[in-house]
Amino acid sequence: MARTYTRDMTQGSPTKLIFGFFFPLLFGILFQQVYNMVDTMVVGRFLGVEALAGVGSTGSLNFLVLGFCIGVCNGFVIPVAQKFGERDYRGLKEFVVNAILLTAVFAAVLTIVVCVLCDRLLAWMNTPADIMAYAHDYLFVIFLGIPVVFIYNVLFGVIRSLGDSRTPVMYLLFCSLVNVALDLLFIAGFGMGVSGAAWATVISQAMSSLLCVRYLRHSDLLVLTRADWRLNLSCIGRLAGMGIPMGLQYSITALGSIVLQTAVNGLGSVCVAALAAGSKVSQLFCAPFDAMGSTMVTYGGQNVGAGRLDRIGKGLRSCSLMGVGYSCLAFATLYFFSDRFVLLFVDGAETEVIAQAQLFLRYNAAMYIPLAFVNILRFLIQGLGFTRQAMFAGVCEMIARSWVGFALVPAYGFAAACAANPAAWIAADLFLFPAYLYAMRRLRGEKRRLFIAPLRRRKAA
Repeated sequence: MARTYTRDMTQGSPTKLIFGFFFPLLFGILFQQVYNMVDTMVVGRFLGVEALAGVGSTGSLNFLVLGFCIGVCNGFVIPVAQKFGERDYRGLKEFVVNAILLTAVFAAVLTIVVCVLCDRLLAWMNTPADIMAYAHDYLFVIFLGIPVVFIYNVLFGVIRSLGDSRTPVMYLLFCSLVNVALDLLFIAGFGMGVSGAAWATVISQAMSSLLCVRYLRHSDLLVLTRADWRLNLSCIGRLAGMGIPMGLQYSITALGSIVLQTAVNGLGSVCVAALAAGSKVSQLFCAPFDAMGSTMVTYGGQNVGAGRLDRIGKGLRSCSLMGVGYSCLAFATLYFFSDRFVLLFVDGAETEVIAQAQLFLRYNAAMYIPLAFVNILRFLIQGLGFTRQAMFAGVCEMIARSWVGFALVPAYGFAAACAANPAAWIAADLFLFPAYLYAMRRLRGEKRRLFIAPLRRRKAA
């Protein structure tokens, strides 16, 4: 394994391991957010507020479809992390191969379905007529790139499952730089409009995926021969059992966002633009929470595979302290300087858009501590193998966002929309804390049975 960088998270200080895995992963996610933000910044600056609103109005649909892709891929790589923790490298290779094969099937089917339904989905969301063309041009290209999203995420997930959070950073940095260059070239240079921003994202992800393929082909731990490329129904069943609930978790969560986006669409393009700009800034500040979640899914997967249940609670405490500390810092920053971040996406003359986006950011930042626990607990539970329980947290988020969208936004306007995410995070936490206790109780019970049964057989003999 000389040429493969891995990190064994089953031994040593949980705090040091979590911090060591978290920070490279955080930089990678930040780079990813940068190229997502660049799309919006270039569109807003070069094409205007209506184009910005058009791209922004696709956010919840992107979350619904691409979130399903990402969730499925995250589920597919959980057995990889568990096999790494068990030191079962043969089984690890089997899961990697079957994850790639299953990914190809999911990608082909989903791409065809959503491309055919693209226009109808936008119409069902009550997308304003003045931004419909922008929304379609952007979303259709993003949907064409779904196979790239699948392979990009499953390969990144495999690398992270082996404890390597450094290599993805380098690839994401490369991806970000390519995306920035292509955004400017396609929009400012070739005048391709919002579709240019979408093509820049797809092409940059494809190039990063090729780097991942090269990495795995030269990995001593994952040397794959032609004989390894066999369909294993047992692996397929376990992968589907892990991946589909996680994909549905993202999509169920997104349904609430779609209801909310539909309600905001009814308020007009100014509110849509404010939500788009505010959401982009919020995504940047929420990147550490995403990194904490990805860290805990790997940490939990490796330790449950190794049977080190005693380390799981210690890791949870360390990551929780980090999440609370960052939440306080982020709230202070956004409370005083949120308007300056919004100016990255809109012109200073758009005072109404800036004021509403600022309100959105303050409401959300005030509830970042509940959001920290949503990510830490949900992903940890997933890493432990309880993907269905984690999925129900998405149901709680969907119900809370939908209620705000249906009941409060029509009555109270954009201010109510600003409270939707905090309501969803609190609802999810009310489920996740008991779900974590349930998962740990089940795992301890299984471990005791595995230990006591052989002991009883030896005594009987």
